[in-house]
Amino acid sequence: MNGLHNGRDVFEYALLRVVPRVERGELINAGVVVYCRARSCVIARTHLDEDRLRALDPTADVSAVRAALHAVEGLCRGGEHAGQAGGDDAGRRFRWLVAPRSTVVQPGPVHTGLTTDPEAEAERLLDVLVR
Repeated sequence: MNGLHNGRDVFEYALLRVVPRVERGELINAGVVVYCRARSCVIARTHLDEDRLRALDPTADVSAVRAALHAVEGLCRGGEHAGQAGGDDAGRRFRWLVAPRSTVVQPGPVHTGLTTDPEAEAERLLDVLVR
């Protein structure tokens, strides 16, 4: 069946979380990364609520967090501007992005679903889980 279910493709996604003070474990959702193997695409959508971030940590470096989120979006787009990983296939970039790390921007657990439109799914997840 090649991952196709009634015209829908299997996709995986993970939330991007901002953890301004790792030792406290508090976080806000700031984006989503969607991967659809059947369509060879990986998509990131981000939205940073600066007020919520400052509520968790008034000293948070908002510019650095925003830059890290934009870097994820760039890596998903691929190409030469994405650095060394920009030439990797979509699946490899997704796996690298969702690997656990102890930084201010961290991936959440990976979940799955079915979609007919991965781009629209990324927007829907951003609206439902982040905004």
